[in-house]
Formats: sequence, structure tokens, C-alpha cells
Amino acid sequence: MIPTGAIDCDIHPAVPSLKALLPHLDPLWRDMVAERGVHELDTIAYPLRSPLTARPDWRPATGKPGSDLVQLQTQALDGFGTSLAICNVLYGVTVLFSEDMAAAFARAVNDWMAKEWLDRDPRLRASITVPVQNPELAVAEIERCAADRRFVQVLLPAMHDAPWGKRQHWPIYAAAEKHGLPIGIHAGSAYRHPVTPIGWPSYYTEDYVNQAQGMQTQLTSLVCEGVFGRFPGLRVVMIESGFTWLPGYLWRLHKYWRGLRMEIPWVDRPPPEIIREQVRFTLQPVDGPPVASDLLRVIEQMGSEDLLLFSTDYPHWQFDGDDALPAALPKSLARKIAVENPRATYPRLEEAFA
Repeated sequence: MIPTGAIDCDIHPAVPSLKALLPHLDPLWRDMVAERGVHELDTIAYPLRSPLTARPDWRPATGKPGSDLVQLQTQALDGFGTSLAICNVLYGVTVLFSEDMAAAFARAVNDWMAKEWLDRDPRLRASITVPVQNPELAVAEIERCAADRRFVQVLLPAMHDAPWGKRQHWPIYAAAEKHGLPIGIHAGSAYRHPVTPIGWPSYYTEDYVNQAQGMQTQLTSLVCEGVFGRFPGLRVVMIESGFTWLPGYLWRLHKYWRGLRMEIPWVDRPPPEIIREQVRFTLQPVDGPPVASDLLRVIEQMGSEDLLLFSTDYPHWQFDGDDALPAALPKSLARKIAVENPRATYPRLEEAFA
């Protein structure tokens, strides 16, 4: 059973069409869309007709899954009794090569989200879509949106053109830390590079499985490049990354840090300690074993009850019925995951309870 006051840290409103963004684009870019015949920038992380993209009972009769506010209110908010939900819009801003066009579309997505969703339901919060193609433009969009306290996070894709720990990205983290905004790294790719380290796979199944590997690579980059030491107030949320890989990963990262720490002296404390303090993981999709005792053992091996955040991943099909929380969780741990951990991770959420 989902505890009262639960906070859903990952739902996915969908931009219904490029036409919906046109009122939020400057005249120059509206003309550009018409003159250049810009096509729909649908995310390619979730193929629209794939069963995983939406549960049958969550798939609308017409339009994209997640594009209807009333349906989302009924199914995702009322359906799970959540007090707040964080909207992560997976729109294809990251696939654009033009930095200026990416900035214009990121601005339009954020303005569309504020007007069409946040203004219409006080339970909704949102992540800031940024033009990751240019850190300077990304910072400008963070600064613009940060004044709206309903934006509670900065959204980045798991796989892009360079690891997120690289110093070229640090201005984004400085702006996020300044405004008390966690960085949300969500599964997905611009597909300019393979999703595996040995080349392109053949099937969507391979792609989906390898998203977790991309998350691990990004987490290693953030730790080893020194992001968490440089920005001690920054929190990073790994969204749709899974979490049962974490115990073995922490052991391996700690082992090699102990042997090779001379090359990264700025990582001055054990990586597991850094991660347990500054990184969080959304719950769905739960990639844990089906046996309750085995799942609880994995969570125990993670070394902290603070790491997991409740999420439904609406409208994506990760579970059936109302089983968004594994039944094996003790009530006290379920409440931490659903209520206490999200409130501790996202400072701006506290304002809803003041």
C-alpha cells in the first residue's frame, strides 16, 4: 500500500505535438519551423507503439500516452493518492544539432509545461529541460526557470556527447546547486553514439537493458572527475536506472579507487560514502528479484535506506495494477521511500508542506 502523502518522483507528461509548442516559440523560430519543415521531435527512448511505452489501461484512445492532463490526474495522481508528482518531459530537444534551436525548444517546452500543466494542478512540479548542447545556454535556461519555484530539478539524458563529469558541464552544476535544484539524469540517448561500449545493438531489448550501463558510466564520471567534491550541496537523481546493480558496483568502484586514487586525489573519501550522501535512485522500474527476502537483502546491501525515491514512471508499463511499491517493503521503509526521502532530496518540495 502506498503511504499517505507519497511523492511521485517520475511521471511523463507528453508534448502532444509540435503545434502545441508554437505559441511558446519566438516569432523567428515559429517561422523557422514552417520554412524548414521541422518534424516532430518525439523522444526515441520510448517508441510510441511499444507496449512498454504505456500500459493498455493507460493508453488513450487517441494521441500520445501521457498527453492528456485529465487522464493523468485520474490515473497517476488520484489513482495512487500522491500528494505531489515531478513531471519529466522526454522531448527530443537533445537530438538537435543547432545550439540556438535547442535553446529555443527547451524554453518552449518549459513554458508549455508551466502554462498547460503546472498552472492547472497544484500537485504538479517539473524538471527544467535544458539545451545540453551548450552549457552556457543551459545555465541561462536554469536561471530563467529557477524563479518559478514549481521547477524542482534540472533534467539531463543518461547518454549524450560526453560524460557528465567532464568540466565543460560544471557550470550547469554550479547553477543547479545555487538554486537548490538536484540534477536528474534520466535514461535515454540522442543516439549519435552506440548505447553499448562495443557498438550498436540490433534490438530494443538490448538498448533498454544497456541503459543501466550508461547510468553506471555517468555515475563513475561524476565521482572520478570530482563533481561531488566541487559541489558538495549538489544532489543527483538517477531516474529509471534500476538499482539492484548498485551493491556490486559500489564494491568495484571502491576497490579500484583504493588502488588508483593517486590519479584522482580530489576524490578524498570513499566513493560509496559520496554516492550514499549525494545520489538517489528512483524506484521504477524495479529490477529486483521476485522473492521478497532477496529484494530486501539487496536493499540492505545498498547500505542506506535513504537512496530510493518513489516513482511510478507513468504512463510507462513497469508494473500492473496499483503495485507501484514492492509488497515486501516494511511500512517504515515504504514511508521513507515514498515520503521522507523525496522531501529530503528536493528542497523546493518542502514549500508545499509549509
